Amino acid sequence: MDIFRKCGEYRLADDIKAAGYYPYFHALESRQDKEVVMEGKRRIMLGSNNYLGLTTHPEVIEAGIKAYEQYGSGCSGSRFLNGTLKMHLELEQELADFLGKDGIVTFSTGFQTNLGIISAIVGHGDFAICDAENHASIYDGCKLSYGRMLTYAHADMNALEAQLAKIPDTAGKLVITDGVFSMGGDIAKLPEICALAEKYGARVMVDDSHALGVIGKGGRGTASHFGLEDKVDIIMGTFSKSLASLGGFMAASKSVVNYVMHNSRPYIFSASMPPANCAAALAALRIIKREPERVERLSKLSAYARAGFHKRGIQIIDAETPIIPVYTYELDNTFIKCKELYEEGVYVNPVIPPATQPGNCLLRTSYMATLTYELIEEALDIFEKVLKK
Repeated sequence: MDIFRKCGEYRLADDIKAAGYYPYFHALESRQDKEVVMEGKRRIMLGSNNYLGLTTHPEVIEAGIKAYEQYGSGCSGSRFLNGTLKMHLELEQELADFLGKDGIVTFSTGFQTNLGIISAIVGHGDFAICDAENHASIYDGCKLSYGRMLTYAHADMNALEAQLAKIPDTAGKLVITDGVFSMGGDIAKLPEICALAEKYGARVMVDDSHALGVIGKGGRGTASHFGLEDKVDIIMGTFSKSLASLGGFMAASKSVVNYVMHNSRPYIFSASMPPANCAAALAALRIIKREPERVERLSKLSAYARAGFHKRGIQIIDAETPIIPVYTYELDNTFIKCKELYEEGVYVNPVIPPATQPGNCLLRTSYMATLTYELIEEALDIFEKVLKK
């Protein structure tokens, strides 16, 4: 059979396009900001992970330009060989100080970071125990490893303990969870997870992609939020969200970092983070340290938006983060409402199976610290108009 047969038979995307409700690949014609121009029209951006609004900060932009001038456009090799810049080391040191960990290693993308960490740490005879709603990169990292992956129902601590209890004492165990879950916006039950890990001799890894710059003291993430910095063994994070750039990192003890640097194939065989990306992330990190009030403003704006949805009688998933999902339930309704919001001037992201259960589709809204209360009110009024038609 022709291996490309499946490609010719794939019709879902074309069918949605034919129906006029295809919600993907809208082209930006402006900077990633609180208001954007997409396909010739102004839209309020409620679908970005630019949580602190730093992609347009003058210091971040200037840092990227200077890095281009100083180092050129790329490193042309892996960190392992010719691709380590002095700036990479500066970023890693400042991140280590910020997160209170002995060591940091940076990767070229966030997705690659999870692949690189998990595939290196979880070996033959080891187990990775994952929340069912973990990010796809965690699942793929487990597949790339030589260990076995077990899952537990989302945020179900009894299910987590049941999985841990059946693993032999002689096996290595790594519990992996998102810190802030990217679709639901809820925060992991980290105190319970750490307690169970300690009980069963497991280590804990937290993906803080959507938590860094969002929760914790000054935006230091989930472990800081719960005061559990000494109980979380590995913190993974990205630069593409609050740090306004591209790339990722692992924060852990020096020995774990050293092991990953010398055994992670995605790390060893990938070109290093380009100079401009590294400089932008470093500049953003310094702004976060200098201006912790950005994190506080983000929290206040998110709470204001949640209250606004409740006031208008719109059903949402309640959490403490700037990710606020709005229920649309069925697939067709989700695509239709997403398009109507877009045409009215609000950009959001549709969330459909397998990212949700069938019948529980969502419109994922997310907020940034540079939004205004006036823009949020305008967007909420549009939501009410579209959803209550």
